[in-house]
Amino acid sequence: MSAPSTAPVRVRAPGKINVFLEVGDVGDDGYHDVATAYQAVSLYEEITAVPAEGFTIEIAATSTVDVEGVPTDESNLALRAARMLARVAGVTDGAHLTVRKSVPVAGGMGGGSADAAAALVACDALWGLGMPTADLARLAAQLGADVPFALLGGTAIGTGRGDELSPALASGRFHWVLVPNDRGLSTPVVYGELDAHRARHAVDIGPAPRVPAVDPDVLHAIRQGDSRMLAATVRNDLQAPALHLRPDLARVLERGERSGALAGLVSGSGPTLAFLAADETAAIDLQVTLSADGYTALHVHGPVSGARVV
Repeated sequence: MSAPSTAPVRVRAPGKINVFLEVGDVGDDGYHDVATAYQAVSLYEEITAVPAEGFTIEIAATSTVDVEGVPTDESNLALRAARMLARVAGVTDGAHLTVRKSVPVAGGMGGGSADAAAALVACDALWGLGMPTADLARLAAQLGADVPFALLGGTAIGTGRGDELSPALASGRFHWVLVPNDRGLSTPVVYGELDAHRARHAVDIGPAPRVPAVDPDVLHAIRQGDSRMLAATVRNDLQAPALHLRPDLARVLERGERSGALAGLVSGSGPTLAFLAADETAAIDLQVTLSADGYTALHVHGPVSGARVV
């Protein structure tokens, strides 16, 4: 433990893409076990923490993300993270958090989870706690399934609710073009639609997997840094229900794949779409094409590090 900081502490945490997501059947508790391959990408949330008597948060307006619907009350995940850390560590100081968002809100890329991870790291530094990463990860898991990965970053396999993480070997750099959408999708609603979709098509698609697992070919492609191999294996069980709720997204997927993407998929529960490109040049070309069509298109790469002080 070191002396608390009197200067602002700034932390960046990345958004994520689920390059593979298999969803098990709904459990008695209403939740689903999953098996997913996460990749952290170079689209970051940024939190600045400063000393304060209590706990407050403000969401800074940005030119790239509509932050109107982001809560600033006790339901905000970053604020909950700061309070939890203080309680566990016995800290009596408070913090004021300023959040600058670049990850789409309710976009299936874990922006709120990245905020929570960044808040844990920022407040740990602000209060001079020096808490081990493993302890922060245990707190992160209590905040949400994607929070531990935002803390870890890189590439990882998530099982259980997605919060039981195993780092995955990765080489090279994968290039993606993201197309966010102003109309967010609720994760619980998309999971509910998945259950309905499986009931409607039970004869055609068979039962949900009892124990979800990541395709070994996905791990091999990531380990080799092979974009074409990865493109052949990407999958998202939430894609069909997301597209059923938002049929307009299917047209964008088709446009991206016709314009040179190796593969396109819904990111997490959507509505952000992620297109895998062969290399940096191909990604820039695809970004230009989709932008010319009137879409917001962002070129990002992965894997990148998790939440870090900057």
